[in-house]
Amino acid sequence: MISLTSPIETRAHDWPAGVKLAALCVTTFGLFLIQNPALHAAIFTGVLTLYALPGRGFFTAGLRHLRLLAPFIIVIAIWHSWTGDIALGAAIILRMLSAVALANLVTMTTKLSDMIDVIRTLTAPLTRFGLRANVLELAIAMVIRLTPVLVDKGTRLSQAWSARSHRRAGWRIILPFTIIALDDADQVAEALRARGGFDALKET
Repeated sequence: MISLTSPIETRAHDWPAGVKLAALCVTTFGLFLIQNPALHAAIFTGVLTLYALPGRGFFTAGLRHLRLLAPFIIVIAIWHSWTGDIALGAAIILRMLSAVALANLVTMTTKLSDMIDVIRTLTAPLTRFGLRANVLELAIAMVIRLTPVLVDKGTRLSQAWSARSHRRAGWRIILPFTIIALDDADQVAEALRARGGFDALKET
């Protein structure tokens, strides 16, 4: 399985995956307890500093993933500007940026196989109640891996539209993007069936 781990080695690469995921959960929970925009700005600055420490390449790659939040940031900014609650809107935007940036930082410094091992350990007791841990592990791995792939295809589709029309793509690419996503899902399903489906995972 191809992971999204950064090839640029950092000290965090050697930290246990369980520790990083636990710290991420605690930190994300703490972000929702903070309402002060200035404090959120300081936290986000600290997160950006963590990205910058390994070097320019790591920093650039990390920011590239945050661009996916641009549509949400715009919607939140417009809404809270219209309602006049700019401070709340700023806090929400900064909280979202920090939470996603931290999650992405964990992903970039942790092998996918290590994260799956943590999930396997946590869900082991639930197998007594019929939970198929292998299905859950594969689902999480596929989400982590295929989400940026779909985003990249959506970006290319938008660029292709822009190259052929002066109008903004907007809703016009929703249908072709949906077809692309369904086609990818069908190909993944065919690949799983060709390898024996989920039953074959029991042997691994």
